[in-house]
Amino acid sequence: MGVIRPRAVLANLLVAALALVTAAPLVWMVTVSLMPRGSATSYPPPFWPAHPTLGNYRELLFASDTGIGSTDYHVLPALWNSVALATLATLLGVGLALPAGYAFAKLRFTGRARLLQACLALAVVPTQVAMLPLFLLLKWVGLVNTYAGVLAPGLAGVYGVLFVRQATLAIPDEMLDAARVDGASEWGIFTRIVLPLLKPVVVTLALFTFLASWSDFLWPLIAITDQRLYTLPVALAAISREHAQDVELMMAGAVITTAPVLLLFLGLQRYYFSGVLGGGVKG
Repeated sequence: MGVIRPRAVLANLLVAALALVTAAPLVWMVTVSLMPRGSATSYPPPFWPAHPTLGNYRELLFASDTGIGSTDYHVLPALWNSVALATLATLLGVGLALPAGYAFAKLRFTGRARLLQACLALAVVPTQVAMLPLFLLLKWVGLVNTYAGVLAPGLAGVYGVLFVRQATLAIPDEMLDAARVDGASEWGIFTRIVLPLLKPVVVTLALFTFLASWSDFLWPLIAITDQRLYTLPVALAAISREHAQDVELMMAGAVITTAPVLLLFLGLQRYYFSGVLGGGVKG
């Protein structure tokens, strides 16, 4: 039987306390979303619902009869819009970042150093600075109020390219040179050798891209004006303007927004941690 070390026990207690403090707001968000209207604003505010109900979720996701008329918050269509846009953004963003990062890491071509310097310079420019010229450009080409306009900025993900490049640098050049000697094409080397080795990095990049697209609020708000095309964050922001006092309803919307990405992260966390460590260390 091992010796119990006071320092280890104290460290575990501190970690557990920190975990409880971190998880408490999320748990309270879920419990409030299950409370009847007006329960969360009572004093003292309850932590657990006395009479749990799914009425807030039904009201958000489906048209509800208010007694005066039918109120449709358009949350369910916005949910599907967010799923479709985040999935497309992930497929396109990762699909473009992988070959670009591989090219910067392992291929020799004219202007590579200057292009890499330009990518590094763009990485430090705040996204908000480019929104006005980008909006004007999209307006000029007729992509405002379209999903293509929402997806366009994410197709040039500088961070993704640099992330893949850093991870690809860890692959020995000798392995790729041996494949070239055996007659493999560059595309064959990329798909058969590089991609399998970068599996954790690919999953991590896909997770980052999906989370960024799913939670993006400012750019869809600027690029989309049609309520039928709203993404979930934009739709919930529109609802909050009239229902800010309905805490339980807003918490249900927060749960609907947070739960999918939280489950996705928990399911892929093994690849996420190995991908982050693999992308930051050159072997």
